[in-house]
Amino acid sequence: MESLKMLDLTNISKELKLQLEILKLNNEEINQIDDKWFTNIDWNEFVALTIHHRTFCTIYKKLNLAHKTFIPDFVVQKLAEFYKINIFKMLQLSAEMDNVNKKMKEQEIKFLLLKGPALAKELYGDISLRTSSDLDILIPIEKLCEVEQLLQNEGYLKNDYIRSVLNDWKWRHHHVTYFHPVKEVKLEIHWRLNPGPASEPSFNELWSRKKLSKLTSSPLYLLGNEDLFLFLASHGTRHGWSRLRWLLDIYQIMKKDEFDFIKLKVLANKHQYTRVLGQSIRLTFEVFDVHVKNDLKELNDNKRSIKLAKSTLFYLENKVNLHTYPVPESISSYHESYLFQLKTPLQKLLFIMSFFFPYPEDQDILPLPKRLHFLYFPLRPIIWLWSKMRLRAQSLNRGISK
Repeated sequence: MESLKMLDLTNISKELKLQLEILKLNNEEINQIDDKWFTNIDWNEFVALTIHHRTFCTIYKKLNLAHKTFIPDFVVQKLAEFYKINIFKMLQLSAEMDNVNKKMKEQEIKFLLLKGPALAKELYGDISLRTSSDLDILIPIEKLCEVEQLLQNEGYLKNDYIRSVLNDWKWRHHHVTYFHPVKEVKLEIHWRLNPGPASEPSFNELWSRKKLSKLTSSPLYLLGNEDLFLFLASHGTRHGWSRLRWLLDIYQIMKKDEFDFIKLKVLANKHQYTRVLGQSIRLTFEVFDVHVKNDLKELNDNKRSIKLAKSTLFYLENKVNLHTYPVPESISSYHESYLFQLKTPLQKLLFIMSFFFPYPEDQDILPLPKRLHFLYFPLRPIIWLWSKMRLRAQSLNRGISK
């Protein structure tokens, strides 16, 4: 298998390499790990990386079984602290998930769980082995107002106030966030799996392929196996796999081997997910030594999949965090280019065309009454050029003032 690998991992840190070696092993194999991986390790950096990549739960469970005397006690103790905090968080989210489920059923609102404790149970068999900071729920878009009212009645406050011109929010965005100030629970309500413009299955299609969660006795539903694979692949891809937890999810799916290969490839082709799927499979093969079934070898060995997998090394080598703003300009610039590479020709065309659709910021530059909003279409290029010129002038003025 090593001879088939094409990802150069020599520039990632020793601490990250050790983490990868630990994650590859089953619990009973942990004491078979070669001592060389533990040489000259900065243990504080190792702990920091497990937190950054959200893998500390799995790492802790394995290191807790290890007999290696050269693993400092403070490492296991620190990981144990985070592990216990995560257990309480997952139990809290599980309880709130039950509460939301009950309220949704009373209103006869169908929904699908995307992540959270139900996903942890599905992939890892134990809610303590995956982290989650919130609950992600997919609903039909026509139920959005009902769900918002339901959540407000439950004490949730809306965190995201999406500005929109001509209802572009329906496809430019894919979720809105709510927060409960007393329970301290964050809830994301999705009407799309990913931001647009892009093709994706309708809610009814996804509902027809749903899967019953094993977490609770009352019915809760997840995405079906193939839809879940594609959703997690597209989510991880969109973030450059900058956290290993997302790739670990794909590893767990591929180990379980419960999906229909033919259906998976049909769905990937239909919704332009082939590049995303190929990249995720190749990365899992390279990083976790996962065995790739014959049905997926074409995607794994594809030159484009290999190239896209290589483009993610930037995120691993630089410990990129896309979730803390402001994102450094060098990282932001690379990420924009990376996302564009992932798009198919059709997706690139739709993406470019989306720039000609009015943005909410256009209203700030040129306020027009609602009845004249259609004029933003022909004026869009002029408004875009004007905004760029204004930003450039402001930048020059700041340079002169310094």
